[in-house]
Amino acid sequence: MKQSWWARLAQLSLLALWTCIWLVQGCGPGPGYGIRSRPRKLTAMHYKQFFPNFSENNLGASGRAEGKITRNSERFNELVCNYNPDIVFKDEENTNADRFMTKRCKDCLNRLAIAVMNQWPGVHLRVTEAWDEDGHHRAGSLHYEGRAVDITTDDRQTEKYGLLAQLAVEAGFDWVHYESRYHIHCSVKADHSVAVEKGGCFPGWAQVTVAGGMQKTLSSLVPGDRVMALSGTGQVVYSHVLLFLHHDQESLSTFLSLETEDGHRLALTPHHLVFLALDCGADSSQYQAQFASKAKTGDCVLIHTAQGQVRPSQIISVSVAESVGVYAPLTEAGTLFVNGVLASSYALVEDHGLAHWAFGPLRFLFTFKHLLLSDTETDRQNADSQTTCTKTHMYFSTLASKDKEAGLYVNNGILNKQDNLSEPLRMEVKEEHSLQRQISGVHWYARFLYCFGRIFLDSSLFHP
Repeated sequence: MKQSWWARLAQLSLLALWTCIWLVQGCGPGPGYGIRSRPRKLTAMHYKQFFPNFSENNLGASGRAEGKITRNSERFNELVCNYNPDIVFKDEENTNADRFMTKRCKDCLNRLAIAVMNQWPGVHLRVTEAWDEDGHHRAGSLHYEGRAVDITTDDRQTEKYGLLAQLAVEAGFDWVHYESRYHIHCSVKADHSVAVEKGGCFPGWAQVTVAGGMQKTLSSLVPGDRVMALSGTGQVVYSHVLLFLHHDQESLSTFLSLETEDGHRLALTPHHLVFLALDCGADSSQYQAQFASKAKTGDCVLIHTAQGQVRPSQIISVSVAESVGVYAPLTEAGTLFVNGVLASSYALVEDHGLAHWAFGPLRFLFTFKHLLLSDTETDRQNADSQTTCTKTHMYFSTLASKDKEAGLYVNNGILNKQDNLSEPLRMEVKEEHSLQRQISGVHWYARFLYCFGRIFLDSSLFHP
């Protein structure tokens, strides 16, 4: 008991010390661990181009329409009014209708207003159409729900609109269309959308390579397993899984599926980070961790081949699918190969190096705890090995044939009951299931860092 108290005190002290260091040193290392991330050069969108490359109502874009909102409907209370003085609202109806929108749309629009002023000093964002209560748009338009806006710049210089569209993408709009020479159309997902509420993860059926070369699904992966990853020095390593940042076997989520020219298929949520480059000829150190939602056909990812090499592979298609179960394993290296494609362990913040730095205390505490308790664990295991048949061990599949007579069988390391399950053993099984329920959901440390980062970091780093 005394040793446990000191161990906990040491953990808390180290966590506090690391947090102070993180505050002082700021961003820490960027991609490549020591290289600052380079600012991305914005490329203007072309006339009639839209991003992402799906239809507006696709799950990978803004999603399905949910029905028209009128001033008399209950859903009208979901809309908020935008009085941002840095945005010019046309409001030709003189009813303030163009100021009504969903909260998500308002947040994206406010971010875009700042980006416009930074890009063109003295120029402001102009909204020509937002919520439509008069029926001026086609049936099913997201304008009827306050989820879409048509925008220009207040100087109305049309040569700026291509770059304005790209700024809208960067601001977090879920679908941007350069649909007219005279305005840009932008829209967002519904505020309560599953894709909005969830963080970054992989589906349970996705596979990783564990030490020894075997394939294992993420749903069967457990902390302590060693999976194939890429170290900060660019070496292929088998890195320990410390914990799951998100673990929910029942959650329904929307995944982007990136298929490469070599037949690899990576499925992950739009908020998750994947290493991308515009040119497959680029060196592996030039690959930047970006939100999966920014991946497009023609971009390149890094894959691991059967010959043990890491090389680029071009994305030939990006599709959307729904699947039950979300898993986000955190490895010591901060990376992992999922279905052969290199991805980050992190999501929601578009800076892999910063995220890896911020999770440093957690990695250190796990290592420290392992060293501190290794002797105690060894003693306990030795004591258990001397116990003769007073307790049924659940973790050895070789006991399956012996336990059948007792009404028990072991399947994939999980103890199952057939008939005569004793009361002490039943209690042990319940405790095991209780522990499994406790790890379901988003890890508390990830929640803490997200809330902490929202206060101190630039909002442009976060997935909108």
